[in-house]
Amino acid sequence: MNRLFGSSKKTPKPTLNDAISSTDVRSDAVEVKIRKLDAELTRYRDQMKKMREGPAKKSVQQKALRVLKQRKMYEAQRENLQQQSFNMEQAQMTTENLRSVMATVDAMQTANKEMKRQYKNVNLDKIDSLQDEMEDLLAQAGEVQETLGRSYNLPDDVDEDDLEAELDALGDELNFEDEEIPSYLQEDPADLPKASETDP
Repeated sequence: MNRLFGSSKKTPKPTLNDAISSTDVRSDAVEVKIRKLDAELTRYRDQMKKMREGPAKKSVQQKALRVLKQRKMYEAQRENLQQQSFNMEQAQMTTENLRSVMATVDAMQTANKEMKRQYKNVNLDKIDSLQDEMEDLLAQAGEVQETLGRSYNLPDDVDEDDLEAELDALGDELNFEDEEIPSYLQEDPADLPKASETDP
């Protein structure tokens, strides 16, 4: 049925990679032909070196010229194919660069939308209010610490010089070096038990 009415299935169009690969294959095939012609030219040249001037040498020379013309034609074809492949590779690189640029632009647009959406939830006035509240709370905490650290029942008009003089006087009164040791703390070495001289 497909032969009569055709197939509804469409063949995919060749990609740029397919075209480059196909062109490279053709260029390689032409290169093989050029090498064969080079070998043939070398053989004809060697023959002509060994031959004398005459119709036979002239015939070999004509064959060599014909092969040389073919070689020139294939060389031109090879250069044309190589140029085509180079142009397609440049087009492919440009296409890939454009895809990369478009992907970057899409990512930036997505990030931009997300940032805008997130910033809609940010209330700067609320943040300022929180900062002010934190500052007030820290100030109150400092006042509480200062209040708890106050001393009680101390006169405010105490002079530091008077305090230092009083401290020196206390030092004299609290000097225990000259006092005698009480009798109950004194020990007579003679009353102490002697250490055992024998090993246990």
